[in-house]
Amino acid sequence: MSISFIIFSNLLIGQNATITINEDEKILEILALKKSLEVENKLAVGYTIQLYYGELNEANKIIREYRNHFDSWPASIEYETPNYKVWVGSFSSRFEADRTRLEIEDKFPSAFILKPDRK
Repeated sequence: MSISFIIFSNLLIGQNATITINEDEKILEILALKKSLEVENKLAVGYTIQLYYGELNEANKIIREYRNHFDSWPASIEYETPNYKVWVGSFSSRFEADRTRLEIEDKFPSAFILKPDRK
């Protein structure tokens, strides 16, 4: 009898709880910023394809040429003193980067894959 009393007493002493979450307004702004940085390859942790390394005028020419032929992967110009680099894509695996390089190598035969050191 005492065992049944213990089992049923737990059912009778239930608690109701309400959770209130106060979300800071800045969270939506931060998420939007993160998304834009991902689109621009600024948060890449994997692989990218480098099309060019050199002066700015040529880098601009290369990125325009790339964008005229391809739109599947974002491209950006990165600066590393004293040269500019044209990077394409942000790939989480070497396999994805290899597959993409094969697709663009007809137009950009000197393209190569690298794993940027993002700080």
